[in-house]
Amino acid sequence: MQNEYDIIVVGAGPAGSMAARFAAEQGVSVLMLEKDRDVGYPVRCGEAVSKTGVEEFIAPDERWIAAHINKFSLNSPDGSEAVVEFGDAGYVLERRIFDYELAKAAAAAGAEVLTRAYVNGLLIEDGKVCGVKYEYRGEQKELKAKVVIGADGVESRVGRWAGLKTHIHFKDMECCVQVTASNIKIDPGTLYFYFGKDYAPGGYFWIFPKGKETANIGLGISGMVGKKRSSLSYLNNFMERNFPSAPVLTSIAGGVPGTITLEKISAPGIMLAGDAARQVNPLSGGGIASGMIGGSIAGRIAGEAVKMNKPNHILTYDKAWHERLGKRHEVFERIKNGIYNFPDEKFNKIAHSFNKIPHSKRTLGRLFTTALVNQPSLLVDVAKVFII
Repeated sequence: MQNEYDIIVVGAGPAGSMAARFAAEQGVSVLMLEKDRDVGYPVRCGEAVSKTGVEEFIAPDERWIAAHINKFSLNSPDGSEAVVEFGDAGYVLERRIFDYELAKAAAAAGAEVLTRAYVNGLLIEDGKVCGVKYEYRGEQKELKAKVVIGADGVESRVGRWAGLKTHIHFKDMECCVQVTASNIKIDPGTLYFYFGKDYAPGGYFWIFPKGKETANIGLGISGMVGKKRSSLSYLNNFMERNFPSAPVLTSIAGGVPGTITLEKISAPGIMLAGDAARQVNPLSGGGIASGMIGGSIAGRIAGEAVKMNKPNHILTYDKAWHERLGKRHEVFERIKNGIYNFPDEKFNKIAHSFNKIPHSKRTLGRLFTTALVNQPSLLVDVAKVFII
């Protein structure tokens, strides 16, 4: 290893690997540090992603595709189901393999990767981040860098150490829990979503298929709801009612930011990407594709800053992200706030009304239009993201 790198990336998830790859592709020296033993493990994710979101960065490979998704199923509290067919538009991933391949792509571009490297501080001189402190094999070490990119997840400490405002209000943090279970008899090409107070008040419940008779089953509810009743209790009730004898292969729990991007995601010597920057889609809670986009932008701009010897160039990252996806996420948040607190009767009415629409005219945009028919301002937002 070198004593100094142009760019150090903290975290080897999708956002981190994209940042490392896009920086290394410009010929600068890059080191990616991962605190866990293995890239891609443990998996804390529903693993569903849009096809276009992935294929912008990596060619499809059946080794990391657990399911090809072509339908969306909305299930209302009274048991009604409204189905949207949209062609081969999504995947459910095997994140262990997927994340590994993204890190390999970063390495192929020239980035160095070090696992079990626990970053526990930053080097700061004259108000500028200039490297990291980390523990490796029981020893405390330091490395200098021209730019540090924090892609260390929702619990990110890198941004906080750098003085960026990373606080998130309790109500905006989704409390999520999920199991991967077998003997689940569902359509392997459909993403199932359940809404209502018995499933996931203020959020949604999901079943995402992962191959033959295996699925990720979980939910996310707001922190305010989670204070009164745990997300795990909702999951347990659902499993007892619907899949009482299903073997559970894995169980995970964690928080997902359900809000817009941080006000500032760059400062002298530091950039944040992925969950660390709150680059998650506020409506769906999905962060894989948006994290990859954020990471790629951060890596590209960091590499440019080093090559041009213009350190302040990294401060253009905020605007570049906002133009690419940040503005769209603000629209998604408004739609989310208009939908997730509907009473059960409203969800039932949406399903009933949508099922009257001919199959050939059923789209996700039409579904959201049906849901928000009495909220004209939000219909404009739906048009922005699903039509225009």
